[in-house]
Amino acid sequence: MSNTRKLWLGLGALLVISFGVLLWAGGEIFRAAPPMPERVVSESGQLVYTRADIERGRQVWQSMGGMQLGSIWGHGGYVAPDWSADWLHREAVGVLDLWARSEGAPTYAQLPEERQAALRGRLKQVMRTNTYDADTGTITLPQDRVAALSNVAAHYESLFGNDPATAELREAYAMKNNTVPDADHRRALTGFFWWTAWAAGTERPHEAGDALVPDKTGESDNQVTYTNNWPSEPLIGNTPPAPLWLWSAFSVLFLLAGIALLGWHHARAHAAGEPPHQIPASDPMATLRVTPSMRATAKYFWVVLALFLVQILLGAITAHYQVEGQKAYGFMLSDVLPYSITRTWHTQLAVLWIAVAWLGTGLYIAPAMSGHEPKFQRLGVNFLWVCLLVIVVGSFAGQWLAVMQKLGLEHNFWFGHQGWEYADMGRFWQWFLFIGLLLWLTLVGRALWPVLRGPQTDTKTIVGLLFLSTVCIGLFFAAALMWGEHTHISEVEYWRWWLVHLWVEGFFEVFATAVMALIFTRLGLIETKTASVAVLFATIVFMAGGVLGTLHHLYFVGTPTAVVALGASFSALEVVPLAYIGFEAYHTYKLGKATPWMVRYRWPILFFISVSFWNLVGAGLFGFLINPPLSLYFMQGLNLTPLHGHTALFGVYGMLGIALVLFCMRGLRGQMLWDTRALKVAFWSFNIGLAMMALLTLLPLGTMQLLAAIEHGYYYARSAEFMQKPIVDMLIWMRVPGDTVFSVGALALAWFMLRLWVAPRRDPALAGQTEGIER
Repeated sequence: MSNTRKLWLGLGALLVISFGVLLWAGGEIFRAAPPMPERVVSESGQLVYTRADIERGRQVWQSMGGMQLGSIWGHGGYVAPDWSADWLHREAVGVLDLWARSEGAPTYAQLPEERQAALRGRLKQVMRTNTYDADTGTITLPQDRVAALSNVAAHYESLFGNDPATAELREAYAMKNNTVPDADHRRALTGFFWWTAWAAGTERPHEAGDALVPDKTGESDNQVTYTNNWPSEPLIGNTPPAPLWLWSAFSVLFLLAGIALLGWHHARAHAAGEPPHQIPASDPMATLRVTPSMRATAKYFWVVLALFLVQILLGAITAHYQVEGQKAYGFMLSDVLPYSITRTWHTQLAVLWIAVAWLGTGLYIAPAMSGHEPKFQRLGVNFLWVCLLVIVVGSFAGQWLAVMQKLGLEHNFWFGHQGWEYADMGRFWQWFLFIGLLLWLTLVGRALWPVLRGPQTDTKTIVGLLFLSTVCIGLFFAAALMWGEHTHISEVEYWRWWLVHLWVEGFFEVFATAVMALIFTRLGLIETKTASVAVLFATIVFMAGGVLGTLHHLYFVGTPTAVVALGASFSALEVVPLAYIGFEAYHTYKLGKATPWMVRYRWPILFFISVSFWNLVGAGLFGFLINPPLSLYFMQGLNLTPLHGHTALFGVYGMLGIALVLFCMRGLRGQMLWDTRALKVAFWSFNIGLAMMALLTLLPLGTMQLLAAIEHGYYYARSAEFMQKPIVDMLIWMRVPGDTVFSVGALALAWFMLRLWVAPRRDPALAGQTEGIER
């Protein structure tokens, strides 16, 4: 049996087992999710909330931007508080103050220390005791807790309205006035926030058989809440449970073991050195026949550039909201473009422009590799492009109408703002995009079909993997369609991370690996057989940790401890291939120097190398910084999370998208001379600007928040009291230099693309010259 066949069988077995375990984990999450009560009542029988109130409150939360304005269970934006943690702390303080007044003190803080300790012990018992009756679906609350709950609800109704008493806090949270103008909707919203806080502070029933939750005595100290004691809240005893410490330690061991095994494999595989390979004397792609459908993909790359520029502009506006709150240099911007909508569009465009770069590359590379132009292929390429524009404009318009509360709750889920970060667009637009991806899959597949149905060759292996990744990109977007408007939030989060983690971080990675291998084999720089084995092995390594690594996003959404253990173990393995990413960078650099005519591909190659660097730093170092359960317990939703997000999403997928665009443009404008001075500015501006953004703002601010969360509790690290400190303002302003440098890079890239298309000059390299302005 050949090595290639063994690798295919190994990959198939790995995927079957991994997805089987992932589906089992989903079932466990659904089983252990915090219950949705039918009624919430006081001990005296007073009705506090109904299930309809809580469900309606969630609809209101989604319509106003959901995770784009503050966060729930740590997932979402970073300027406004985490509403679960904020409510939990306010309710706890409210109960303590009520008890303090009964003892003659104005507030809990003014009591003697020994009385404070006694009241905290009493509070822990009250807040953590689970009073949910599964038979009646009723949660019964002590009268003191109902009184505190009512005060917190009044605060939130004031905050989300237009009350002058909370105007300063709205500005600190970057909330527009009258975020929720309807008083009944504000009341329902408090019900949803209360339920998320109740789940975070109430112990989940222990079940015999959950062996990973130590509970031999049955005492409360050995129990965990529905969210595994997240967030950190010292007043009620929310501290990291023992399993989080255990599996965090094991995740480090798995990481070291994985690196050791991969190092052994690398040493063994390369002990004999690389076999000699004859490199072509001239560029094989210089004579590539550009088909009509390939030429039609140029408009995709213009859309990529436009979406990228708009994303940067929206990112600058979103960052500035952290300073002025509701204004932009005195103008009341929140009345027109609230923070929640600028952040929605900024995060959504980050995925969209990269995805469009992938789509355009697939449509370009398929006929280029097969030499086959199917009938009506150009028409399909053009039709898909129009559909993409309609989806972007339509979904963005619906989101704006929703956040401005002009759409109505009855239409929001389908046409407005779903409120889930990275899955914000309405269900109608998600279905539209899914159908568009299926059309893209069809267009790429029919162009590759002559290779796929031909005799078995090494090239067929890479093309087959490219096609399978295309199939997965097309089909796995269906994860966004797996939840409904009233699906339990724990179940929504499970499927949402299928979309964000598996779709973006998983199959995009395989697609990119296969495309790069095809490019280098088509250029004649590496043997096809060598590339086939390397791509299959890389896919196995990525998927080994990547599929089950999805679970590390789900530690605190009602997840049982067994699933936490799986997430901790396999998310550590995600970092393993990144530890050896330097070998890939060096190999890519050697390919770029392999022959004089490779000067024509210098800048795409350099962008490929920067992908390797940011893979190691952004995805590897900053990713593992937050991945272990104990780390994420304190860091989730702090600025160390976007530190990983920015450096990994743009540093890896953004840089790779630009590299692929440049490669396709080299084919589309292959006869033209490239004045690469603007590309040089773009390359260094992107890398330097991203590094400045990370090191001058996100890393120090996130570290300060981490220390605050450990010392005072999670709520404080996200509070207006902390986020309005002068040093925090200074760190946010420190983003300006990095953002400016980064923006210069985007403008330089746009200038290069514009000049290449409107002012072309013939490339002297095609006349045997390799020197000149292309350098």
